[in-house]
Amino acid sequence: MMGIQRDRVRFNVGGRTFETTSTTLANAGRNSFFGALFDDNWNLQPMNSSSELFLDRNPDCFAVLLDLLRTGDLYVPPNVPEKLLCREAQFYGVLDHVRAAKWGQFDGNRLRLSRSITGPAPGDGTAIRAGPDGGCCVAHGSMVHVYDWMMEEHPPINLDYQRVNDAGWIDPESIVISACERLGTGDGGMGLFSSSTGELRYKFQVSHQNQIKSYTAGALTFNSDYKIFSSCKGRSNEYGVGVWDPIAEKQVDFFYESPGWSLGDADKLQWLNGYNCLLVATLFPRKDNCYISLLDFRQKNMVWSWSDIGTPITFDEKRVRDAIAMEGSSSICVVNEYEDLGFMDLRSAAGSVRWSSRSRLMNGKLSDEPCYPKLALHDGQLFSSMSDCISVFSGPDCVLTSRLRRSYGGSICDFSIGGDRLFALHSEENVFDIWETPPTSVL
Repeated sequence: MMGIQRDRVRFNVGGRTFETTSTTLANAGRNSFFGALFDDNWNLQPMNSSSELFLDRNPDCFAVLLDLLRTGDLYVPPNVPEKLLCREAQFYGVLDHVRAAKWGQFDGNRLRLSRSITGPAPGDGTAIRAGPDGGCCVAHGSMVHVYDWMMEEHPPINLDYQRVNDAGWIDPESIVISACERLGTGDGGMGLFSSSTGELRYKFQVSHQNQIKSYTAGALTFNSDYKIFSSCKGRSNEYGVGVWDPIAEKQVDFFYESPGWSLGDADKLQWLNGYNCLLVATLFPRKDNCYISLLDFRQKNMVWSWSDIGTPITFDEKRVRDAIAMEGSSSICVVNEYEDLGFMDLRSAAGSVRWSSRSRLMNGKLSDEPCYPKLALHDGQLFSSMSDCISVFSGPDCVLTSRLRRSYGGSICDFSIGGDRLFALHSEENVFDIWETPPTSVL
């Protein structure tokens, strides 16, 4: 980096002396503990060359982390517990460097099964959501079990018998959970919780005509400004999609549904940054007919919509189970229960779906268990779950390039991508898999 002085820096960590350079410390980044030693121009703050900075921390871990900053490689000696190393990395603000060294940049075609975890709750889980730091949360009935990136479980979030509908991460420390009305306390169907303690920090309310309304919150999504969007189903006339600002802790907007459109029952929400619109999808089997629309909150109108109403009766074979907008190709991808992929062009008025069957299972055999395919996008790749595997599609033509599958666990009921990991939740015993990209080998 330009402007960095090549000064040597001496640390005394737990009684052991370490000497390094400002260049090595700068590799930790501005937001790290070491970044605070630099000024705005990345020059080391004035220090006496003969002095040393004392840190009452673990010296063995410091040696590992300093070597990581020097070389980019992570070597953990047998005498250093990995959990202790991660705790120290978090203190110094270099946990992302440790994660990056443990596995490579996410690539669906190179993913390998890292481990599988059986959840503490019996029976089926309902949803899994990847956290931004490589952890995840698993919704099960009225409980949400939270794991950090080391897969250490934090205190669970308990909604007091209120069924969880959806969950999402605002940041590594904050989880938003939507549930049936009252959220167990009588005044709202959505709350902000601490991921580390499970504590309820804030209840999101819906107000209409200056009155607080009871409501059930459904599907969740977030935009780049961290605004929260949720489908809402109330008792009177507040059905639709609500918007909240978690920083200001208040409702900032509400889109009321038009006749014939079940926005309050939406199964899927997705914010489209390029279009500055919200995708809302109500899918089979919640409704006999599927509805997909784009909402423009600035103009308060629906700018694009599609429904399977009026399609031929043979459409039973094409009922939509999930939908996702692909901004790069200006299209919406949908999937049915037979793992057919369909595509609709956002640049024209909503019309027919262009279906493709190239994604079907090789043996053509479907699971006996109810199967609800899911879709996800990450770094230009499309992912689709079906039965006990996840298909990966690459390129502008969405060509099937690989499949992720293991030998047990039952059908995949949900999966999620985040923090450079893919998490797949199976229907059997609430077990979920963790898929990672191996780091590039060093010759």
